[in-house]
Amino acid sequence: MPTPEAARVPGPRAARLAVVDPATGEPFDEAPDQRPEELDEVVARARRAWHGWRSDPAARTTALRAAADAVETAGDALARLLTREQGKPLAESYAEIARTGARLRYFADLAPRTHRIDDGRPVHSEVRWRSVGPVAAIVPWNFPIQLAAAKFAPALAAGNTVVLKPSPHTPLATRLLGSVLATVLPDDVLTVVTGREPLGARLAGHPGIRHVTFTGSVPTGRAVAGAAAASLARVTLELGGNDAAVLLDDVDVDRIADRLFWAAFRNCGQVCMAVKRVYAPARIHAEVVEALAQRAKTVAVGSGLDPDTRIGPVSNAPQLARVEQVTRQALAAGARAAAGGRRLDGAGYFFAPTILTDVPPDSPVVTEEQFGPVLPVLPYRNLDEALTAANGTGFGLGGSVWGTDLDRAEAVADRLECGTAWINHHAELSLGQPFAGAKDSGVGVAGGPWGLYGNLRPFVVHRPWEEET
Repeated sequence: MPTPEAARVPGPRAARLAVVDPATGEPFDEAPDQRPEELDEVVARARRAWHGWRSDPAARTTALRAAADAVETAGDALARLLTREQGKPLAESYAEIARTGARLRYFADLAPRTHRIDDGRPVHSEVRWRSVGPVAAIVPWNFPIQLAAAKFAPALAAGNTVVLKPSPHTPLATRLLGSVLATVLPDDVLTVVTGREPLGARLAGHPGIRHVTFTGSVPTGRAVAGAAAASLARVTLELGGNDAAVLLDDVDVDRIADRLFWAAFRNCGQVCMAVKRVYAPARIHAEVVEALAQRAKTVAVGSGLDPDTRIGPVSNAPQLARVEQVTRQALAAGARAAAGGRRLDGAGYFFAPTILTDVPPDSPVVTEEQFGPVLPVLPYRNLDEALTAANGTGFGLGGSVWGTDLDRAEAVADRLECGTAWINHHAELSLGQPFAGAKDSGVGVAGGPWGLYGNLRPFVVHRPWEEET
């Protein structure tokens, strides 16, 4: 199997990027820290490769199926490297690799449909679909492989080529993925570039890029959109969330407590669509807090390579500082930690799974995206009050409603201002569904056929019924 150094990237250079193991807080490897000006040749090669890649749909299908097989064959090496650089438990890394293979296979078999327009005129009018050109995929550190595939699989299936840039915190597994895919894809169809800023900004604004797909923070997403606007490239932006879980007064707390806990704490809470706020009826608020706190106090926290670990470290030092900051602010404002509330002693970026109660509703841990193992639980007196609070931030990625009466829960879910709403579970997605946010949580649509068409442009052909004389 190729090593990460064999990934198809521009030529070597002296500058390197240290990669830290979040379970120890120490560097364990490095990746190229590429210069922004190197992108000119990368994008030029991607454009040259596009002309051949877009012209043979059958060959694309075959190559993407082979890519899925290659990812699954390399699953062990990819998963272990992913855990080492990102921190998540090994079981979650294996699930991420499996999802990547499944996504490649799904899009390999998905093709756009030609549409005939019948409007009474004496012409055949057909809407066909064409690829747009080189695509820039800029990926964050929380799910570096899965989110990369969510971007490059539909782009490649549509006939585009891709320049993929992972976060500088998690470049290694993505480089290894690039090496694996290089064995089955034509040259320069998928290129991995790694480095610090302004590499990403230069890629987003490169005049040879025709579509920029980005996952990350709202401020960075705005900057990406601004950079892409210079060349009128289209953008697809998934910009995080502050998902609310609204518990109804008929909820069975014991029955849903595990699902609710893991909806908030999977991947150490570093999930865009994680539950980040819980609203519980005042009469059962204490019961909800206690059920979640008991799980937070007893869950196994440790290195992701330890098979007993259920929650790993926060993925990087800046994010750990962010989690510490919003927790301190809440506690200083009168909140109480029913569990956790502090960084754990010892090496690594570990923060105790935290359940907060008595949290002021205007605290940043409620109004902003904390993106870590901290969950505020807030009481409400009536349902309108809860929904106003749930909808009261600038985010609108997802939300959920929890209760026994499913019809009532669905009616309440319909009032959430978000892209996806769940009932009695959270953050579960199928490969065939659209994924989009409302408000500040995003622009454009990913997932399913919508993700494919987001990487295509319509091409209309008009032909007369008969030759004119």
